[in-house]
Amino acid sequence: MIVFISIITLIVVTILFLNLYPAFGGNPSQEQLRKYRQSRNYRKNKFIYPEPSKTVQLKNMGSLLRDYAKGNPNVRPAKAIPMDKFDLNSLEGQTQPSITWFGHSALLLQLEGKRILLDPMFGKSPSPVQMFGGKRYSKELPFEIENLPAIDAVILSHDHYDHLDYGTIKQIKDKVTQFIVPLGVGSHLERWGVDSKRISEHDWWDEFEFQGIKLACTPARHFSGRSLFNSGSTLWCSWVIATKETRVYFSGDGGYGPHFGQIGEKYGPFDLTLMECGQYDTRWSDIHMMPEETVQAHIDVKGGIMIPIHWSAFTLSLHDWNDPIDRVTTAGQKMGAKISTPKIGQTVLIGTGEYPREVWWK
Repeated sequence: MIVFISIITLIVVTILFLNLYPAFGGNPSQEQLRKYRQSRNYRKNKFIYPEPSKTVQLKNMGSLLRDYAKGNPNVRPAKAIPMDKFDLNSLEGQTQPSITWFGHSALLLQLEGKRILLDPMFGKSPSPVQMFGGKRYSKELPFEIENLPAIDAVILSHDHYDHLDYGTIKQIKDKVTQFIVPLGVGSHLERWGVDSKRISEHDWWDEFEFQGIKLACTPARHFSGRSLFNSGSTLWCSWVIATKETRVYFSGDGGYGPHFGQIGEKYGPFDLTLMECGQYDTRWSDIHMMPEETVQAHIDVKGGIMIPIHWSAFTLSLHDWNDPIDRVTTAGQKMGAKISTPKIGQTVLIGTGEYPREVWWK
């Protein structure tokens, strides 16, 4: 009886924690669910990619547990990685489009005088509870969050913890004019105090304009969810961000698939692509590209210059921390792709033909 009561108590506490702890996010209303059911990507009460996309299969669990138990001493850098201190005032009055990478998939895009944050995850750990989970490689960011200027838009690719961070949103939400997100992600933001009027949700292939900038919500081969019971409850995506002079593609997360070619045909060519490259494993390659596939995806979307992202901040896989950039630059040379390798905090001007290529991770 004591064991039974203990199990029931543990289940109740777990359910309460998942429902009451704000970092887990919100749930869509019945009205929102009715809207989602109209999406061609929503089937059997969850969002899907049209082709089968496997995460970790049961047959691989044994090898996965073995490898994680064994560990890899090189999953984190042995010393502090080089980082440029980002001067928030340096972009004031600048007319040339630019991108600044803050590690992993967090970026600041300046375009047509507008400041746009992409997947701004500035927390210490990609975890609902910051004291747990792998810590950021750099103890500090290249800037102070409280010194961020007004942000015209935050664009999110999906709701995983390494892309959508509760603490970050709470810190920046009052500086942001508009949050632009895939279907369902708005429910998290609303729970965290963002007015629904400042949130716009979009399905794949939606096209719209924000303050003179053309945006398209485009497919990605991934998944979503922030707790044990809501996998697939929100949509994930990539983004096309374009003006008359400049086209940028932000891949978000995902495995390789035919959608890259479709995006290239519809919206390419792109001056710059920001392509996922990191946290991969052959056992889940359907949802995270291998580096060689990253280069092929860049070619498929008709990209000009590529900046590899989704690496150099957190360890979420078992590969060496710098394996992504070694492999993607090697593949880029073989496949004729232009790969830019800025340091965290370094600003890259778009459309000048000049881009950082320093091998700083060695």
